[in-house]
Amino acid sequence: MAYVPRWVGGTLCYMSFGLGGLLSSLTILPVLRFWPGTRQQRIERVQRAVHIMFKGFVRMMSWVGLISVKYQDISRLSNAKGMIVTANHPTLIDVVVLISLMPNAGCIVKQGLWRNPFLRGVVSCAGYIPNRGAELLLEDCKSVLERGTNLIIFPEGTRTVIGEKINPFARGAANITLRTRSDLLPVFLKTNTVGFSKQQKWYQLPRRTIGIDIEIGETLPYLRYDAAAGGDAKMARQMTRDLENYYKQQLDRYL
Repeated sequence: MAYVPRWVGGTLCYMSFGLGGLLSSLTILPVLRFWPGTRQQRIERVQRAVHIMFKGFVRMMSWVGLISVKYQDISRLSNAKGMIVTANHPTLIDVVVLISLMPNAGCIVKQGLWRNPFLRGVVSCAGYIPNRGAELLLEDCKSVLERGTNLIIFPEGTRTVIGEKINPFARGAANITLRTRSDLLPVFLKTNTVGFSKQQKWYQLPRRTIGIDIEIGETLPYLRYDAAAGGDAKMARQMTRDLENYYKQQLDRYL
């Protein structure tokens, strides 16, 4: 019986997220976007607004018992500027949780979200990057990082398969790190139960509260690889292997 109010609360959270995205796209976000100021100032205003909305959404999910978020030394994340922030991807809400902790965060979003009526206004106004091909993507990432916005990337590419610690890492994060000459800040999302996974339907809400422990790793400077012998492709492969092994070691300590 205890699951019934959690399921009802979770369903209301889903509805609130969709309707909130649609309403904010039609009301406050356009106002912030077109309020006088430079393009950079307008984007920063919208990103901070999204940060505040996501923080409220995380509190709502915590209140209904869906999740419980714990973290330490979060100032390293909230005060970061112009860094690539990587994270493992155990749940659907990972990006929401991360943006709720970072007032100046951007991310790469799939093209489908730009056609989603509930989220199109949010991703457009906040200056998020559409995944539109390697060269254009790299130019967009460089522009975002140069203006001090942090870029969230999930090297797994999709949510972690149930039963695995992580999926094999793709080289995208390493390539962007090296070619934009930006430092990388790894974040570890450690969960105590399965929930909001890709193998589950949206209505299959977790039967127990998902505890999400957030740990901030040691900064991985691009200069460590930039100074090494070898071309970009070789260094990207090495950096990806190092990063994947680092995540496996840290997650092994928890599981």
